[in-house]
Amino acid sequence: MVSPAELPTVSIADLPKDAVVLLDVREDDEWAAGHAPDAKHIPLGDLPSRVEELTELPTDVPVYVICRSGGRSARATAWLNSSGWDAVNVAGGMKSWQVEGRELISERPDTEPEIL
Repeated sequence: MVSPAELPTVSIADLPKDAVVLLDVREDDEWAAGHAPDAKHIPLGDLPSRVEELTELPTDVPVYVICRSGGRSARATAWLNSSGWDAVNVAGGMKSWQVEGRELISERPDTEPEIL
């Protein structure tokens, strides 16, 4: 695996706003509380057994990997890149996503989205 300094990384401010393939690797309760509208959800612990689900995503652009703050997504990015994917860690995670004012949705009925 690559060192953290060598890991492809992008800040929320530099993340394109449209046509981004976003993979959220947070746990189910975190996802339900609030997530990016078009993100694909596969918790980090499930990623090796569910990686085939990524074949449904476009392959001509990188997969941007996000979690709460950037730690789990860094591990997922390193694993995906070592497995042949073009993955980029999203620094600051969903906490930075929210601070930057990016859209959030919740899976909880009648509840404002939040980042756990």
